[in-house]
Amino acid sequence: MTETESIAYDVVVLGAGPVGENVADRTRAAGLSTAVVESELVGGECSYWACMPSKALLRPVIARADARRLPGLAQAVQGPLDTTAVLARRDDYTSHWKDDGQVGWLDGIGADLYRGHGRLAGPRTVTVTGPDGDVTTLTAQHAVAVCTGTRAQLPGLPGLADVKPWTSREATSAQSAPGRLIVVGGGVVATEMANAWQALGSQVTLLVRGKGLLPRMEPFAGELVAEALTEAGSEVRFGTSVASVTRENGTVVAVTDAGDRIEADEILFATGRAPHTDDIGLDTIGLEPGSWLPVDDSLRVTGSDWLYAVGDVNHRALLTHQGKYQARIAGAAIAARALGVPILESDPWGAHAATADHHAVPQVVFTDPEAGAVGLSLAEAEQAGHRVRAVDVEFSSVAGAGLYADGYRGRARMVVDLDEEILRGVTFVGPGVGELIHSATIAVAGQVPVNRLWHAVPSYPTISEVWLRLLEAYRDGA
Repeated sequence: MTETESIAYDVVVLGAGPVGENVADRTRAAGLSTAVVESELVGGECSYWACMPSKALLRPVIARADARRLPGLAQAVQGPLDTTAVLARRDDYTSHWKDDGQVGWLDGIGADLYRGHGRLAGPRTVTVTGPDGDVTTLTAQHAVAVCTGTRAQLPGLPGLADVKPWTSREATSAQSAPGRLIVVGGGVVATEMANAWQALGSQVTLLVRGKGLLPRMEPFAGELVAEALTEAGSEVRFGTSVASVTRENGTVVAVTDAGDRIEADEILFATGRAPHTDDIGLDTIGLEPGSWLPVDDSLRVTGSDWLYAVGDVNHRALLTHQGKYQARIAGAAIAARALGVPILESDPWGAHAATADHHAVPQVVFTDPEAGAVGLSLAEAEQAGHRVRAVDVEFSSVAGAGLYADGYRGRARMVVDLDEEILRGVTFVGPGVGELIHSATIAVAGQVPVNRLWHAVPSYPTISEVWLRLLEAYRDGA
C-alpha cells in the first residue's frame, strides 16, 4: 500500500450517485473545486440497480396492460411479452452496467473523480483506498458531503446468506425470469417487482407482514394495487412473515410463521433499507457508524459546520428525485457559505432550505395501476394537528379516464386544510396517473388556495379533469 500526499479541494463529495453528482454540479457551477469519490459505478444505485432498470422492466408491462383495455387493440396484445427483448432494453438503459457516459459528464463539469473506498479520517479529511490499494488523502476547505445512499436490509434469518436471496439489485438486473418467485414485503420495491416479474412469466407469491400494500400511502392505494396483482395471477398473502428459508437442491423453501411451506426458484426480500454509513469513518468524527445522519434544512449535519448529509443517508425522504432536490439545496448552501453570501434561513421556501421534505414529497409507484401521492395522507395530516377533510372521487366520473381505457378503475383524494383552505396532500391511483402528480405537487408546494384552483382549467377530455371533479365534490360537501 502506498500513501500519496494530501490533495486540497474546496468540497469533497462521498458517493457519485445522482445525489452526489448534483452536489458536485452545483458547487462546480459556483466555482468551487470539487472531488467526487465512488467505490462502484458513477451514477449510483438509481442508474444501475433501482430507478432506471426497474422502470425499463415495468414500462412494457404497463403499456401492454393499457393496450388490453382498448377494443381494436386488445386482441393484438394477448400474447406473452418478449422477455428477452424487455431485458435487452433494460440493459440498454443501464448502459450495460458501464459508467463511461456518467464519468464523461463529471469530467465535463470539471469535477475530479477518485475511484475507491472513501472514508472520513477526521474533520474535513477523506482517505480514498483505490483498487490497487494506494491511499489518497483529500482535504476539504469548506465541506464534505456524504451522499452514500442506502443498501438493502435483510432480516436476521439463520442461514439466509447461504440461500443467496435476491435484493432490489438482483431483482432489477436478473438475466432471466425465474419460474417461481417469492417476494417478501409490501412496499414499493415489492409491488413493482411482483408486477414486473409476474408479467415476464414468473409465478409470483407476495408475502406481506402487514394488512395492506404501500403502507405509506392512503389505504385505498394498496387495496387497488393488491386487487390488480391478484387478478393478474399473483398470490398475495397478508399478515404473513417468513420464519425460515433454505435452498434445497437449488429450490428455495420458505416456511411462514403459520407453518406453510412455499417453494420457488428465487426469493426477493424487499424489507427495507439501511444507511450506507457503516464503513465511511463516522467514528473518526464522533458519530456512530451505520447510523442515519440528522441534518438541518440546508442539509448540514447537526452539530457540524462542515459536514453535509444529502439524500437517503439523512432519512428525510428515500427517493432519488427528493435526494436530487436536496443536492441542489445543499450545493447552493455550501457555495453561499464558502463565498460569504448570507444563508436565507428566514425564507423556508428559499434557495437554501429543503422545505419540500416536510410538506410536499411526491412519489409514484409504477405498478398497474399506478399509484402516486404528494404531501400528507389524511391520517398524517390529522396526526400533525391539522383540521382537514378528505375529498374522494372515482375516476369513472372523468371522461378522459374512460377514453384512456375501457373499464378504467381508480380513485383520487385531496386532503384539504379547512383553516387555511389549501391542500395538505393528494393521492391518485389508476392507469397513467403518474403524469398527474406534478400538478398536485405544484398545488401542495405552492400552497395554492382552493378557490384559485378553480381557475386552473383542465383540458377536456383528459384524465386531469379529475381536478374539476375533486373541486366539485369539495364544494358540494362543504
